Amino acid sequence: MARLSPGCAAAAPQVDTGKYVRYTPEQVEALERVYNECPKPTSLRRQQIIRDCPILSNIEPKQIKVWFQNRRCREKQRKESSRMQTVNRKLTAMNKLLMEENDRLQKQLSRLIFEKEASAKSLKTRIHNASAATTDTSCDSVVTSGQHHQQQNAVPRPQRDANNPAGLLAIAEETMAEFLSKATGTAVEWVQMVGMKPGPDSIGIIAVSHNCIGVAARACGLVSLEPTKVAEILKDRPSWYRDCRCVEILHVFPTGNGGTIELIYMQTYAPTTLAAPRDFWTLRYTSGLEDGSLVICERSLTQSTGGPSGPTTPNFIRAEVLPSGYLIRPCEGGGSMIHIVDHVDLDAWSVPEVLRPLYESPKILAQKMTIAALRHIRQIAHESSGEIPYGAGRQPAVLRTFSQRLSRGFNDALNGFPDDGWSLLSSDGAEDITITVNSSPNKLVGSHLSPSLLFSAIGGGILCAKASMLLQDVLPALLVRFLREHRSEWADPGVDAYSAASLRAGPYAVPGLRAGGFMGTPVILPLAHTLEHEEFLEVLRLEGHGFSHDEVLLARDMYLLQLCSGVDENASGACAQLVFAPIDESFADDAPLLPSGFRVIPLDMKTDMPSVTRTLDLASSLEVGSGGALRGSSDAANTRSVLTIAFQFSFENHLRENVAAMARQYVRAVMASVQRVAMAIAPSRLGAQIEMKHPPGSPEAITLASWIGRSYRAHTGEEIRWSDTEEADSPLKLLWNHSDAILCCSLKPAPMFTFGNNAALDMLETTLVNLQDISLEAILDEEGRKALCSEFAKVMQQGFAYLPGGVCKSSMGRQVSYDQAVAWKVLSDDVSGAPHCLAFMFVNWTFL
Repeated sequence: MARLSPGCAAAAPQVDTGKYVRYTPEQVEALERVYNECPKPTSLRRQQIIRDCPILSNIEPKQIKVWFQNRRCREKQRKESSRMQTVNRKLTAMNKLLMEENDRLQKQLSRLIFEKEASAKSLKTRIHNASAATTDTSCDSVVTSGQHHQQQNAVPRPQRDANNPAGLLAIAEETMAEFLSKATGTAVEWVQMVGMKPGPDSIGIIAVSHNCIGVAARACGLVSLEPTKVAEILKDRPSWYRDCRCVEILHVFPTGNGGTIELIYMQTYAPTTLAAPRDFWTLRYTSGLEDGSLVICERSLTQSTGGPSGPTTPNFIRAEVLPSGYLIRPCEGGGSMIHIVDHVDLDAWSVPEVLRPLYESPKILAQKMTIAALRHIRQIAHESSGEIPYGAGRQPAVLRTFSQRLSRGFNDALNGFPDDGWSLLSSDGAEDITITVNSSPNKLVGSHLSPSLLFSAIGGGILCAKASMLLQDVLPALLVRFLREHRSEWADPGVDAYSAASLRAGPYAVPGLRAGGFMGTPVILPLAHTLEHEEFLEVLRLEGHGFSHDEVLLARDMYLLQLCSGVDENASGACAQLVFAPIDESFADDAPLLPSGFRVIPLDMKTDMPSVTRTLDLASSLEVGSGGALRGSSDAANTRSVLTIAFQFSFENHLRENVAAMARQYVRAVMASVQRVAMAIAPSRLGAQIEMKHPPGSPEAITLASWIGRSYRAHTGEEIRWSDTEEADSPLKLLWNHSDAILCCSLKPAPMFTFGNNAALDMLETTLVNLQDISLEAILDEEGRKALCSEFAKVMQQGFAYLPGGVCKSSMGRQVSYDQAVAWKVLSDDVSGAPHCLAFMFVNWTFL
């Protein structure tokens, strides 16, 4: 062991009893230089170090080796100490946040108890008065009396002068006081959202309003960014609020206390074709508090609040922002503690009754705005740490821009604003599909399209076919997962080929709807995902096959840039979305995007209980009925959602009518496919008595499960360690619910997986159908493949082998670590004793 003493001034290392070595500062400096270049040199490299550095000539290579070992150990200890300090700071800040939240809940409880006693006393008095009076002209109930009382006590505020900053400052101070009472007080009755558990690595504490005017959501969380940076990010609302179309700051007034007042006009997209977009006219006030905290609060300027009247825009419905905002407090040791409150009245009465939950659900507001803001800040903080690897050689900010462009382009097409150049095309008599045309795509907000790349010299434009429909008894996350994983169930290869050809120079024909074109299983190439994997960006490669000699262009591979979000079934109120756009092979940062896709928004979730993670094998449900791997979710029963579809196509002017007819026919075909899928995955079709977690119930699966357990016992002399809580009467159920990943693969030159239990499908992030397209070699890293090759002969001779722990890769490209792997031969009932397949068990696996 080497002992480092940088302060020693000896010219040569002093050897004490042949065990300890003292190094001079010059020698330490030389070794540090080498360490910075190569922390773990080989034996040959260490000998070369001694030859190249004369000052180290008196040190033995063995001592050099020990020095590097100690140096790596100190580096590891330093990093671990730094990590523990960071975790300790997070825990301290979270503990403070939880204590404050506990105090707030105590106050809320006291207030509720007082209101309950007051209501009981008021009810008793009313009953007494009613029995004493002969007539009573009052028709007020206990419920409405409180509302009338509030209305009687409401004092209209005087109209403020728009040119008087003092009047606006009065509104701003009132707004800040009301916002702080919601953020840290009891002005709103908050109910914590299910599944949002606080912790040092969690997103924070999320709550939604109960029995208040409008809808409100509240979040508290920790981020590793300074308050000023957090404020800058939150003010840039279009960067994180996907429903925000534009924000215009019309006036800015500095205040005497160092703050600023801004008059803002904001437009938001409509989430579906069945509703109108909203706009807001608000006052935003930014100010500092005495404790160093920053406050950014906002509210609408209306006749009741006073203040100047804002601009009006046709086709928009004016909504109201009630006192909302952000409280950003600095944390000891760096970082910020954020309190977010979003409180709006979206005028739900202006939409059809079936769609009102979109505007009356505080959970939807929380997912779209409150949680989205906190997630965006956490994502930028994570990117700033430099811990996120570059996807496809691009910086995380560039990939984030692609996600924003896809979402924004889809919203632009869905809403079809006239000021962007969209106009309505006459229909074919049926009202199920809406066709809009944009002959001036350069007018689109953000200029996210490059018309010169999409349209030929003879002129052209963009056509969008869109529709919405209601779905019953299907979870949005489940449906979008199917649409992503089984593209062949709804996509037409001829239309895909048309979209791909439109990116290339030269004319292209309008296809009929037919089979062919891009065939085979799409290859998914992951690019990026958010911190909590609620959204991921990927490239989809479709192999091209020409239809004839005249369709040479169609034989080329097609690439889609795809954004998938909201596939977590436990996220209450989350919108599930799948948006994609064709791209060419170059995939430039400024590549033109023409997004199309699906959006599914829940309308009324009947339960707040989180759903259990399930295995998605919908193809078997569609083809073989209830014998497939998927089992319906009881959470999906009595659940309604609205599905919105929008597909965009570029066209040349002389082909506009042909493209419109093709688009209308295609969207109708897609809607029919989606309806078929929704019916297939609805619990009513799968049987109410079938539990979600049951494995495939075919006789072949039951036989295979028996072979796996029997072979393991025969080779190792031990039983597979099942959970004590599982029923022992079904070997298939025991295998399916085992916590370790158990996989079977074929004994072929290129081993392919043939079966996996539920844990294995979760580990590989795939389904039983897609599992058959994954090879054993594809998931193992280089060390894992070497270990398997070295032990393969032992497996075939002795029947089993233990493989060391390592890292494998899921179908989504995520790294998975495991403590140990067990490989064994699975023997059938064949008297010849020939192995049926190989089985693998990955013990204690977890995502990195």
